[in-house]
Amino acid sequence: MVDWQGIWNDDGIINRYSVIKIIATAISWPYLLIINLRNWLYDKEILAVVKLSCPVISVGNITVGGTGKTPCVIMMARMLQSHGFKPAILSRGYGGNSSKSVNIVSDGKNILLDSKTAGDEPFLMAQSLKNIPIIVGSQRIKTGEVAIRQFGANVLICDDAMQHRQIFRDINLVLLDSLNPLGYGHILPLGKLREPIAGLKRASAFLLTRTNETTEAENISIKLAQVGNIPIFTSIHKLQDVIKGDYSDIWPISDLGGKKVCAFCGIAKPDSFKKSLLAARAHILSWDIFPDHYNYKRTDLEIIKNKFYNYKADLIITTQKDGMRLQNFPEFLSMTYMLRIKMEVTPSRELFDNFILDKLAAARKTR
Repeated sequence: MVDWQGIWNDDGIINRYSVIKIIATAISWPYLLIINLRNWLYDKEILAVVKLSCPVISVGNITVGGTGKTPCVIMMARMLQSHGFKPAILSRGYGGNSSKSVNIVSDGKNILLDSKTAGDEPFLMAQSLKNIPIIVGSQRIKTGEVAIRQFGANVLICDDAMQHRQIFRDINLVLLDSLNPLGYGHILPLGKLREPIAGLKRASAFLLTRTNETTEAENISIKLAQVGNIPIFTSIHKLQDVIKGDYSDIWPISDLGGKKVCAFCGIAKPDSFKKSLLAARAHILSWDIFPDHYNYKRTDLEIIKNKFYNYKADLIITTQKDGMRLQNFPEFLSMTYMLRIKMEVTPSRELFDNFILDKLAAARKTR
């Protein structure tokens, strides 16, 4: 398996990846050409954009990898619900194996699909949200119409939809990871950019994530101001609690202090998980990293379990997203704890909420 993170991080001094970088550069040029042509066709309205009967919010990014979209979608869904809206979430369902064009993960009351079918992120959102339908499918116009017609949704949140331009969005919220906002400045696969930086001009607002993990947030905001008169908000990933995989036990974060743990994860930014454990003063005895969205095998879990017994650890711990991919291993899940995080907009959540609500009020007048 190619270590793309290593390639992107390589400073070129050792040139460990020189051959792969040459190939990646060659691939990136036709990819860039296709992306630019597609964006031009949408900009010139040659490709049609469909406007649904209720406002649409896109939560996306310009890079691959975790920027915090899932906790952001959960945060916004709860906020809209608290203000009397009936939101529904539309997701591509990356990692899910369903071939249907419309897949109802949750009808708001019951979870109808497992994580293997729906994908780990939609399944996590279904576990976290009540009375909010979650629908997965590659054709968001179809899933959006189902959300409106079948569930009476009056606002749609499109997860990971920055590059999905077929559906009209009233709010285009773009998340940027403060630790690496512009993906090393290169288009895939040479860098992490899904499209050129010029695409940021389509944003209604920027939300910088993980600003508590860097001192560069202010400098990033200054650079983003050059893109245009686009509002910039900042946020942090806040440790929420630790919950057992079968939801039978829950601990405050403070209880992790001094605990000896065997930790593992298969997410885009494993270092962020490790930093969270260290910030909670956990003592990490073993640390196993798997690829993002990894589908765990029984042999993987046996190795982790053996380490837990051999090291006489206090607990096995992973991320909540990883826990969604352990549903087929209930015995292992019942002895595993999940670290839960939530997004917190700082310094003023009220300003962010008012921005979203004002945009929605304006959008509803055009329907």
